[in-house]
Amino acid sequence: MTKAQEVAYDLREQILSGALSGGEALPSESKMMSQYGYSRETIRAGVRLLIEEGLVVTGQGQGKYVREDYPPVVWNWTTLESRSRHANAVEGRTAGDQWASVVSENGNAPRQDITVSIVEPPAHVRERLELPADGLAVARKRVRFIDNRPYALADSYFPQELVSGTPLMEPRDVSAPGGILASVGLVQAKYVDEISVRMPTRQEAELLALPAATPVAEHTRTGYDAEDRPLRCMVTILPGDRHKILYEVSTD
Repeated sequence: MTKAQEVAYDLREQILSGALSGGEALPSESKMMSQYGYSRETIRAGVRLLIEEGLVVTGQGQGKYVREDYPPVVWNWTTLESRSRHANAVEGRTAGDQWASVVSENGNAPRQDITVSIVEPPAHVRERLELPADGLAVARKRVRFIDNRPYALADSYFPQELVSGTPLMEPRDVSAPGGILASVGLVQAKYVDEISVRMPTRQEAELLALPAATPVAEHTRTGYDAEDRPLRCMVTILPGDRHKILYEVSTD
């Protein structure tokens, strides 16, 4: 190993063993220079390796800190947004937004920052909503927080002509028994899910406060009515360090 790799190896072992815990500052450069007997530039090169791995993050000023772990959230997408959950909402066993209901059931505090606008949707959303080249969509964009920590981005797109004048145009949490779309006669009969894994864009990294080297899952769910007409396309960005996805699949 090079000298920088030696420094990175030792610090990595301390992090993985818990000797340096999440959120804890690394020793100062001067202290590490004395400990390892290497130059300041070598120490910095070793720490940079850990930053590139995502184990160390840069704080305010020149401080370097061990990356803090996020408690993972488990999502059962087999039942999320299912009719049974909407039926439970009618009976009062869950309330409001389905995502918020799941978070609350897990004993955490959900919050969403919501904006609503009429947009030319991204190409992949336009395709899934089967919109013409000049077709517009209503976009409900949400930054989702759990216990005041950013956990996900969720952008829902609807064909403009279907939802104009409905509560979906309101820039706040909205809900209705059976779901907002169903309450205005637009019943989703099935979903098509697509999942890809990639590195985040700069904007996504900023909104989610992502440390370096954090991949995200992009989950695209398109909802269709009984005649296979697309009603909604939701694109959710899920950081890989704070989510676990569960599916239950029948063998029939």
